[in-house]
Amino acid sequence: MPLNRISTGHFRLEGDLTIYEAVALKTTLIAALNEGPILELDLSGVEEIDTAGLQLLLLLKYEAQAVSGQVHLVQHSPVVREVIDLCDLGTVFGDPIVMGWRNTAGEAA
Repeated sequence: MPLNRISTGHFRLEGDLTIYEAVALKTTLIAALNEGPILELDLSGVEEIDTAGLQLLLLLKYEAQAVSGQVHLVQHSPVVREVIDLCDLGTVFGDPIVMGWRNTAGEAA
């Protein structure tokens, strides 16, 4: 999974956020937490996420809180929104999630 630094403390994740990528990203993202009080992750490019990816996002939130910092998850991709909703973790993350509306056939617009 490519991790693109947009600016200090602001990254965009692209591709999969599964067990393989989570292991590779953990050290880099924890180090980014030490660079400043706020870490913002743009998740619009995440195409697949599994429980390891979700655990990494939770770890980042908790690690930031431990040092009086913040992690903001923004631009959630549809798969990220689905997993957060499925696991009922919206309030745990606390970031606003813009949900797409569904038409009468139940299809995303």
